[in-house]
Amino acid sequence: MADRDTLPLPLEVRDRLAELELELSEGDITQKGYEKKRSKLIGAFLPKAPGKGMDPSVPHERRTPVTPGSSSRYHRRRSSGSRDERYRSDVHTEAVQAALAKQKERGKMAVPMPSKRRSLVVQSSMDAYTPPDTSSGSEEEGSMQGEGTPTSSQGSINMENWISRAIHGSTTSSTTSSSSTQSGGSGAASRLADVMGQTHLGKSENHSTPPDVTGYTTDSIQVERPQGSTTASRATPKYGNAELMETGDGVPVGGRVSAKIQQLVNTLKRPKRPPLREFFVDDFEELLEVQQPDPNQPKAEGAQMLAMRGEQLGVVTNWPPSLEAALQRWGTISPKAPCLTTMDTNGKPLYILTYGKLWVRSMKVAYNILHKLGNKQEPMVRPGDRVALVFPNNDPAAFMVAFYGCLLAELVPVPIEVPLTRKDAGSQQIGFLLGSCGVTVALTSDACHKGLPKSTTGEIPQFKGWPKLLWFVTESKHLSKPPRDWFPHIKDANNDTAYIEYKTCKDGSVLGVTVMRIALLTHCQALTQSCGYTEAETIVNVLDFKKDVGLWHGILTSVMNMMHVISIPYSLMKVNPLSWIQKVCQYKAKVACVKSRDMHWALVAHKDQRDVNLSSLRMLVVADGSNPWSISSCDAFLNVFQSKGLKPEVICPCASSPEALTVAIRRPTDDSNQPPGRGVLSMQGLSHGVIRVDSEEKLSVLTLQDVGTAMPGALMCVVKPDGVSQLCKTDEIGELCVCSVATGTSYYGLSGMTKNTFEVFPMNSVGAPISEYPFTRTGLLGFVGPGGLCFIAGKMDGLMVVGGRRHNADDIVATALAVEPMKFVYRGRIAVFSITVLHDERIVVVAEQRPDSTEEDSFQWMSRVLQAIDGIHQVGVYCLALVPSNTLPKTPLGGIHLSETKQLFLEGSLHPCNVLMCPHTCVTNLPKPRQKQPEIGPASVMVGNLVSGKRIAQASGRDLGQMEDNDQARKFLFLSEVLQWRAQTTPDHVLYTLLNSRGTIASSLSCVQLHKRAEKIATMLAERGHLQDGDHVALVYPPGIDLIAAFYGCLYAGCVPITVRPPHPQNIATTLPTVKMIVEVSRSACMMTTAVICKLLRSKEASAAVDVRTWPPVLDTDDLPKKKPPLLYKPSNPDTLAYLDFSVSTTGMLAGVKMSHTATSAFCRSIKLQCELYPSREVAICLDPYCGLGFVIWCLCSVYSGHQSILIPPSELEVNPALWLLAVSQYKVRDTFCSYSVMELCTKGLGLQTESLKSRGLDLSRVRTCVVVAEERPRIALTQSFSKLFKDLGLHPRAVSTSFGCRVNLAVCLQPHRLGKLADQGTSGPDPTTVYVDMRALRHDRVRLVERGSPHSLPLMESGKILPGVRIIIANPETKGPLGDSHLGEIWVCSGHNASGYFTVYGDEALQSDHFNSRLSFGDTQTIWARTGYLGFLRRTELTDASGERHDALYVVGALDEAMELRGMRYHPIDIETSVIRTHKSITECAVFTWTNLLVVVVELDGSEQEALDLVPLVTNVVLEEHYLIVGVVVVVDIGVIPINSRGEKQRMHLRDGFLADQLDPIYVAYNM
Repeated sequence: MADRDTLPLPLEVRDRLAELELELSEGDITQKGYEKKRSKLIGAFLPKAPGKGMDPSVPHERRTPVTPGSSSRYHRRRSSGSRDERYRSDVHTEAVQAALAKQKERGKMAVPMPSKRRSLVVQSSMDAYTPPDTSSGSEEEGSMQGEGTPTSSQGSINMENWISRAIHGSTTSSTTSSSSTQSGGSGAASRLADVMGQTHLGKSENHSTPPDVTGYTTDSIQVERPQGSTTASRATPKYGNAELMETGDGVPVGGRVSAKIQQLVNTLKRPKRPPLREFFVDDFEELLEVQQPDPNQPKAEGAQMLAMRGEQLGVVTNWPPSLEAALQRWGTISPKAPCLTTMDTNGKPLYILTYGKLWVRSMKVAYNILHKLGNKQEPMVRPGDRVALVFPNNDPAAFMVAFYGCLLAELVPVPIEVPLTRKDAGSQQIGFLLGSCGVTVALTSDACHKGLPKSTTGEIPQFKGWPKLLWFVTESKHLSKPPRDWFPHIKDANNDTAYIEYKTCKDGSVLGVTVMRIALLTHCQALTQSCGYTEAETIVNVLDFKKDVGLWHGILTSVMNMMHVISIPYSLMKVNPLSWIQKVCQYKAKVACVKSRDMHWALVAHKDQRDVNLSSLRMLVVADGSNPWSISSCDAFLNVFQSKGLKPEVICPCASSPEALTVAIRRPTDDSNQPPGRGVLSMQGLSHGVIRVDSEEKLSVLTLQDVGTAMPGALMCVVKPDGVSQLCKTDEIGELCVCSVATGTSYYGLSGMTKNTFEVFPMNSVGAPISEYPFTRTGLLGFVGPGGLCFIAGKMDGLMVVGGRRHNADDIVATALAVEPMKFVYRGRIAVFSITVLHDERIVVVAEQRPDSTEEDSFQWMSRVLQAIDGIHQVGVYCLALVPSNTLPKTPLGGIHLSETKQLFLEGSLHPCNVLMCPHTCVTNLPKPRQKQPEIGPASVMVGNLVSGKRIAQASGRDLGQMEDNDQARKFLFLSEVLQWRAQTTPDHVLYTLLNSRGTIASSLSCVQLHKRAEKIATMLAERGHLQDGDHVALVYPPGIDLIAAFYGCLYAGCVPITVRPPHPQNIATTLPTVKMIVEVSRSACMMTTAVICKLLRSKEASAAVDVRTWPPVLDTDDLPKKKPPLLYKPSNPDTLAYLDFSVSTTGMLAGVKMSHTATSAFCRSIKLQCELYPSREVAICLDPYCGLGFVIWCLCSVYSGHQSILIPPSELEVNPALWLLAVSQYKVRDTFCSYSVMELCTKGLGLQTESLKSRGLDLSRVRTCVVVAEERPRIALTQSFSKLFKDLGLHPRAVSTSFGCRVNLAVCLQPHRLGKLADQGTSGPDPTTVYVDMRALRHDRVRLVERGSPHSLPLMESGKILPGVRIIIANPETKGPLGDSHLGEIWVCSGHNASGYFTVYGDEALQSDHFNSRLSFGDTQTIWARTGYLGFLRRTELTDASGERHDALYVVGALDEAMELRGMRYHPIDIETSVIRTHKSITECAVFTWTNLLVVVVELDGSEQEALDLVPLVTNVVLEEHYLIVGVVVVVDIGVIPINSRGEKQRMHLRDGFLADQLDPIYVAYNM
């Protein structure tokens, strides 16, 4: 734009350019389109400059005294500076630059950039969005973009230089050379501001790329994953290959993410602002840091203030007794006098409403409402009723007629905005207001009525939250004429309510402020007196005429004084921002009512208009003068228009609020010598609530202008903003309060809130009220300065109290806007609010990003904003989010709807395209890290079962020795002998029945069939496999009968079987290496399998993953020899190995344990006794038969106990989810076993089918135990929802129970209660096995029981009844001492069926003896215990078991390996994950792990990728709030990325390895600062 003035351009080109600029500022074309058209227009006129692509940029200079010459230069710079004038202040911009430069000196680390998936990056491209509408940052109004010219880059270069230097830690930034043409590359911080002031900066187009913020190396790491190279990096399988398995202990894997995390770790090593004080020793109540007041903070020292009295309200004789009387007077004596002129969008007068017409039409409206609605006996509305006024912003005439019609009919008008759609931002709250006011009738205009959304029948639908309304059109042609003898009753102003003005609160709720008729009249009189209004003056009104200053001046006071109002609609301002100035000139208006944005728009659009003459103006009312940042608009406007006849004393800022109406207004004086009041205050002081004239820093100052003195007839004082309304001292900021007739009287229908706002009695220092009359709180923060001048520093609504200091949202916005370059975000579209997280307010900044800005651009801007706000306000921003253009909710006049934006943010539906969270720097009130408490040590006195006065946590199942039972199988030491005995005694008894996915029997085995088949397999092993006894054989079978036969075949041949899950045909690359690893680690001499799997192992896909030649010999058992073996092998020693049990633990470690024949038999006997299994019983089993208790129940128990097992492979449930439950019902099974994954499949797959299952005859009423087999903390939510869901199908609520096993002992607990006995006692009570513990205490390894529903309570379910022959003790995992029962410790177990050790290639003896042969360090030091590796506790319950003993319940809390030590406390991942999954409906699964000391949260997103960034703040909030932890990295991934093993447990360490090796292909990775 600057070049337009330096080039000799023809007039039409200039005009076209001006139009283009306006289009851009309006958002009608994109920046790109603008630049294209512009260069086309002026291309021919540009001189061919030697410096290619140099853009003569804008001089950025200090303010100069205004001379006509400099003023045009001044405004030229203005218009291209793309500034929102409300927040513009050169001083502030320089302060921000200096603050950022200071940060640079401190040597800030770079912030790692988030990683984004390609699809997410692309979505914010140019064409994806419509350019945003013009709008503003503050809540009320829109602001027009003066954005625009491509030269708005003053200052960006030094910034880039600065930020790249900060990143690369070097001064040789390539940007310097091309950045400052005349300053010789002067980027030194100290001279930055001066450079900004004097240098004529230019920016060349082919400027080197902005530095990459992602890595520290100069060849910085890529942000987007290149499409081509993925194949190479993906050659390694995602999870489960041998190398990855070993990194379970967190060996970092190279790659982009890890470099980034490393950078993050380095960034976070910098000390936070307040260091946490010393440790505290408090067991449970983790006291959050309370911000201790800084002893050096400024305190108020002034004397107590005195209330200020406005001048006397002078009664003028001809003032009317009421507003209706005034209307009647002017309507009858000067009916031709113009009252209101409305404009069309071209700025032509559309319609002139005279006082005569206003009077006649208002009477008509009054008559029709009172007499034509309802019937004579039952009129719909009576005097005193409330009616809604729904008029668009471009129809003030219809509104005025309806408003005065209501006053004449003695009805109470409630003006509201037009609802455009059924879901307008905030419209629901307005509906609540109408409902609470009892509104049944809405007045509207014809055009508006036609424009309202209609249903198919043509009815206006009921808006969400609105009462049922009758819509009444007020146009004269629709109304009948009142009869000659009808006349409205015109009374003097009294205490009846005149109208209700709606007000939106900080939280989005809408209140109605009632204004009495006497207040209405007195307010008009006070305004007339203070503004010096006289009859027939002309006033131009740009404000919203439905409320606030626009209503008071343009609708009410104007009629009292028979003035002529020229109303400029918002739509005209958008097309022609100068329209109001043109109307002032055209009508020689004396007064204009505007907001600072209107002045700003005029400055932007002002194009050296020759004919502007503002000398007629005697008063320019600035309605938002109470916004501290309006001063810059006022100054700039005066600077430009002083040469056009604008007198300095004409600018009159005023302060107002819905509750107190006009609070103060600057009077238009004739004495131009008296300059207006100015205050340059320290922001540091303001944040502590005290007034300090600018400190020596000069960086963070707030310049305020006065808003005049108190209103005539009013008394004003300033009280402390919180607590009792006590008067402030003279140098203290507080809330202004007003005592006057002319204020609102109540919030309609809310007496409590009314009392606190409208009936305040300010107290002096001795506690006496200063007046007998009540004051009204104005909601404005400020002070009364010398000479009774009021200064406003902010609004109560915009107040954010962070760490005990007060910050104003507007000030934060101003600082964000002063950060150059602004070209990445829309100026007027910034919202700042606070959310409460962890007992303090946290600041959130949301801005709309331009469609053409790149990731790096926006990210750099964001990091600068954070630093600027930190530097100027000394406060951290918790979250900074950028959203796509045009997506923030708007108020009716185009501003940002703050509370709605906050609501969307908290709900996770804001859909940002960029998020930067800084919890590490902001959150300084975390509980202090804990020091370990001294535990009970060997020195403690042990008396019996007590140690240091606490019961020792120990328990045992029933004693196997004393249990009398007719157990025939006990005679045999070996399972192979039991099978032979059964084959002889009950040859045809069926042991196993296998079902297929249709629920029909696929195959079955009787005792003799199993025996014969096992014999043949033994023969095969001897003949074809040439195996010796004791050789290991891998059994690779699908779940079924072949597996069982092969197992007993191995026992008959004296070989040691290892069951292995076969590879998944659809996922060979990932699953086959695991098979190979187990075969290798178990030292298997051969493999047995089916023909199908043999073929699979030789397939092309398989050989790509594992070389065929590396497998041991493979035997196909589908082809068995006919003859039986000469004689069966009988082991000589029962302590020899029976089988090996291999499983991958949740930490990703593969561990095999050795099970001896003794242990195997003891195990089977223990289960038989616990579950009362006999040959006559049938048990349904839906488990994976490869390891742990699942294998034992599937393969071993039936042979030992003789019961029939109905086998249901879990994989079949994926085809038919109802298979398991239908089988249980069909076979009338009483006992069934399943896994969590099976339970989850049923809950998710059958949730909506319970009715149809019932009709198919599914009946679960015979089930007395349904045991979930698991090696983890019971999943209480899943078991409860399963029980609830199938209750209708007869499932008893207490039937579901859990078991617990681990590597050292495959089953510690199983099946807690016999329903037969419990059912008789009634089932109304809660399940006795669930307790609620305090999660905070648990982090300190303490168990504290709390009530259900108490804060921080965690429900834990007993893990099943301890098996017979099992003893348990809880020991300290570090000191190995026994623990009291109020402690969380490691579960140690002593039992005949403990495994005898790990089977490893490496022979890790130390680990072996520690896990399987541990002794307590004191107390009972003789017993040999096995350590389970799980943390838990024991609780003695009120229940008694069969022998009359109290029942001891074991609660498993989590695996020791998985627990995370953070800040001296122990966290269990599942607790954090549960919190995270609850936060947003789109999070389907979550896994957490730590890396170095960072907490990484991975969430699976079920939704569009646009929702990915919504999750980042929600996840961070909930973990802070519930766990007092700061999340370091949030990773959003697709469904199914979190690896889960066959038992349905999360493999967090695999996930961590995948993350560090960058194999997750995340949708988004956010690094919290």
